[in-house]
Amino acid sequence: MTFFSDWFNQLDPTLRIFWGIAIFSSIVVIIQMTMSFAGMGDIDSGDADVDFSTDTDSLDDAGSMHLLSIRNIFYFLLGFGWAGISLWNTIPDTIVLTAAAVLVGCLFVAVFIFLFRQMMKLQSNGAFNVNDAVGKLCDVYLRIPGQNQGQGKVQISFNGSVQELDARTQGQPLPSGTKVRVLRVIDKKVLEVEKA
Repeated sequence: MTFFSDWFNQLDPTLRIFWGIAIFSSIVVIIQMTMSFAGMGDIDSGDADVDFSTDTDSLDDAGSMHLLSIRNIFYFLLGFGWAGISLWNTIPDTIVLTAAAVLVGCLFVAVFIFLFRQMMKLQSNGAFNVNDAVGKLCDVYLRIPGQNQGQGKVQISFNGSVQELDARTQGQPLPSGTKVRVLRVIDKKVLEVEKA
């Protein structure tokens, strides 16, 4: 630890600031991303979101990323700090270096907003209305007994996600793998089907 403190204390004061910002923001971003991937929440949710508007929805609820969210502030600091360190020997003027680091920080925010919006387009909430199944073709997953003598299961696609629903038929028994058409919904959860 003394090696690190000796090295850090020998740095130029401006470079020390860039290193401090880069290390701190890197740790925060890594922790935040790890928690997001582990499903442990979002630091931008609820009242923690800093925004000029009165909207305090979380990023997940709002479906968009606010420009001045806590997450984006750390992305800015991440780009700012590492750009300052990377360009230290290239740009000798401190003001020009700081301006370049600010531009890189803004670029980091723009890239993360773009990536976040692309991920939100891929996200699906899995919700579906069972009444939308009427008229659709689907496959029998578990055999359906004939003459309404019992029920089996069908697999049906809703907005790209496959759902398994209970199904009955008034006709002949339908073995697994049979293509069927949904006629109506019984009791809001059981489909009545016929062979397609």
